[in-house]
Amino acid sequence: MAELLDKEEILKLEPLAEGLFRLDNGVPVLLGGKNKETGKIVFPMPSGAEAERFDVVPLKRTGKLWSWTVQRFRPKTPPYRGPGDDKNFQPYAVGYVELEDQVIVETRIMGDPDQTLKIGMEMELALEPFELGDEDKYVSTFAFKPVA
Repeated sequence: MAELLDKEEILKLEPLAEGLFRLDNGVPVLLGGKNKETGKIVFPMPSGAEAERFDVVPLKRTGKLWSWTVQRFRPKTPPYRGPGDDKNFQPYAVGYVELEDQVIVETRIMGDPDQTLKIGMEMELALEPFELGDEDKYVSTFAFKPVA
């Protein structure tokens, strides 16, 4: 799906999962958890009773591509909730982005899955609409894209 750039549309975003990201002045920020004892950062922020051991911490918006591949077939449903069926499935890139001194994040990579991606290239956080939810709000997920 296309990236949302319009400010009005950004305000209509809802995270795919609670506590996944927040908008700071219309700018997406992923939310990780910092272990109160060890200082280790994890993503996503743990939930339930385990969350008590962590403080919410905003993650960096940029990082470096650590590894990647292309998903060329539709994953099993459930848990996959993407659009379409086997016939019209659109391949997409997935990978890991290292947020320096924080954590390595598993992520979808925006853009053409056959674009030239290189280990170590600069990546930046973006939001991607996933499906239209209630009250014309977009259920959105995070993704990373190469820095222009």
